[in-house]
Amino acid sequence: MPAKNKTTTARLKTRNGVKKHAVVSRDAWITARKALLAKEKAFTKARDGINQQRRNLPWVRVEKEYVFDGPDGGKTLAGLFDGKSQLIVYHFMFGPGWKEGCKHCSFWADTFNGLNFHLRLRDTNMVAISRAPWKELKPFKKRMGWGFKWLSSADTDFNFDYHVSFTPGQLTKKKAFYNYKFGNPDITELVGISAFYKDDKGTVYHTYSTYSRGVDLLNAAYNYIDLTAKGRDENTESTQDWVRYHDEKVD
Repeated sequence: MPAKNKTTTARLKTRNGVKKHAVVSRDAWITARKALLAKEKAFTKARDGINQQRRNLPWVRVEKEYVFDGPDGGKTLAGLFDGKSQLIVYHFMFGPGWKEGCKHCSFWADTFNGLNFHLRLRDTNMVAISRAPWKELKPFKKRMGWGFKWLSSADTDFNFDYHVSFTPGQLTKKKAFYNYKFGNPDITELVGISAFYKDDKGTVYHTYSTYSRGVDLLNAAYNYIDLTAKGRDENTESTQDWVRYHDEKVD
């Protein structure tokens, strides 16, 4: 299970702040801002191109039958589309026996409640899936007040097949396939997001997966924080030690 939160004092030490910064006239600021705007526009166009390349990726037909457990009983992968042709799965880090879900995944999940309404308008459904049994997910979901669909893959190979859970043997050998390379996972569960498509015949295809910092863009809070003068202001040795569950007391 992820390490316990550090103390408030330790957290404060990660706030480096802005120690020295240029201060100029409004006209000089506009000039500098326009120069950056040109780069931002180029980045936006480049991202549009990457998004198209992502859509152009080949697909893999999902041959294995997965049945997930949840509040409505067993659901197949095809059943998770819920009448839509596209499905997004957030691989939520919550392993069997854990008392709480990953606090970082919980940070992301705080934005999920209102998201699916809008995704469904674009023929897309979204769910979270974890390897812990549903009976262990349920009380944490209730504690957090989340309403999004969350299911367990405990009785399937789903998490292992999509490289977000790791076996004792892989941990012992310190070698597993994650984020498209082999390395030491160091923990039984890691984060990821996968996308699937279901055609008119009901055939399901895996179209995309992203891991590690590939999920950063899906965190709305990070995108707002990146607009500020201090930015994320994170400790370079432990970049997310400031993250908390939303029901914890913060200063």
